[in-house]
Amino acid sequence: MTINIIRNRLAFLQPTKLDIVDESSLHQGHKGNNGGGHFNLTITSEIFKNKTTMERHRMVYSALQDLIPKTIHALSIKASAPLE
Repeated sequence: MTINIIRNRLAFLQPTKLDIVDESSLHQGHKGNNGGGHFNLTITSEIFKNKTTMERHRMVYSALQDLIPKTIHALSIKASAPLE
């Protein structure tokens, strides 16, 4: 299951919160979709402290890059450090 793959790939970030919602059913028949899923990701990690939003997103995308675009077609990311 893709959610488990994403969860395992992001484990190196030692998240204190990791919510992954598969929103693929909302996008069925979406033009340009090659079959990959649509996911909404919320992650909180101490590793994100003092990092910009772009740096945080790059860390996530780097861990998942080989899954895009075939397994993951769209990914919405909300990445934060604790207490933000």
